[in-house]
Amino acid sequence: MRLLSLDAFRGLTVAAMILVNNPGDWGHIYAPLEHAVWHGCTPTDLVFPFFLFIVGVSITFSLGELPQQPDQHRAAVRKILVRGLKLFALGLFLNLFPRFEPSTVRIMGVLQRIALVYVVCSLIFLKTTPRQQGWLFALVLLAYWLLLSMVPVPGVGAATLEPETNLGAWLDRSVLGEKHLWKAVQGLWDPEGLFSTLPAIGTGLSGLLAGHLLRRRGNAPKRTVRLVAAGVALVILGLIWDHWFPINKSLWTSSYVCYTSGLALLLLALFYWVADVRKHRRWARPLAVFGVNAITVFFLSGLIPRMLNLVKIGDAGAQNWLYKNGIAPAFSDPYLASLAGAITCVAIWLGILWWMYNRKVMVKI
Repeated sequence: MRLLSLDAFRGLTVAAMILVNNPGDWGHIYAPLEHAVWHGCTPTDLVFPFFLFIVGVSITFSLGELPQQPDQHRAAVRKILVRGLKLFALGLFLNLFPRFEPSTVRIMGVLQRIALVYVVCSLIFLKTTPRQQGWLFALVLLAYWLLLSMVPVPGVGAATLEPETNLGAWLDRSVLGEKHLWKAVQGLWDPEGLFSTLPAIGTGLSGLLAGHLLRRRGNAPKRTVRLVAAGVALVILGLIWDHWFPINKSLWTSSYVCYTSGLALLLLALFYWVADVRKHRRWARPLAVFGVNAITVFFLSGLIPRMLNLVKIGDAGAQNWLYKNGIAPAFSDPYLASLAGAITCVAIWLGILWWMYNRKVMVKI
């Protein structure tokens, strides 16, 4: 069973990833297209958790009835682990390219987190019931809250939620080493670190639970109402929890998981109702072309700009030169020019992916 609404939701998320990751000028970005500095949530902060939520939903459809077929589990686990390793390796390759310096490479990253969440949530789906998955979701969020809020940080003292001194930052430095963390913050912490992957698995679990709702017997209106009710409940819970455990993407706080998962449920419910229940499907096709080759376009959209900028035209890399000479001169406002550069990137990928979609070219990892 393949839902157009899920492909469209995935496609919207990937297109948004490309948009926020490829501004024409990193010095001029509209505030909604940037991450919150620390606590808080901008539209950009919704993109990654939406994707992990979709990973969870997709698992319920791709693995289907396998939980009831234990004789097939060994083969399924092998495929899950292989796919996870491939995703992790692609992310590590992006971090290595183009210098290939293993001694200082960032180990974690977006694709690496997707890989870990995919593997753990897939194994949980195989070996547990939906009820147990719900309890695991709650347990993960509560445990992370208590650990991050109450456990003293070695070398620091009392628990703290500050960037450099929280328990997750200490763990990442201790296990991965400062040379292997996110270099944009001098290697002191990592927004996709090891410890914060725990609640990110919670985001994947919320997708699993949404997938169960979608696959549950009953008419489509009831399924839609259940999605909306769950979404509203999680958004409210996240906003309430924010008073004690602030919504924060870099820490991937439990309130952030609830808030973003709730919004994802509401958007999925809208897409499902319009595209799969009411059968208004034409609007979804441009999004679906991104959704069916999501990992491919995310990987290549990160790799190709780096390759282009290896080619020097004067003092600038080829992509920067094209922006400064082809797009920026058409705009008097540097912020608008930067946005135009990002939209141009999305439009180019739309053309490429539409061609692949029409020819049923789907690259599977």
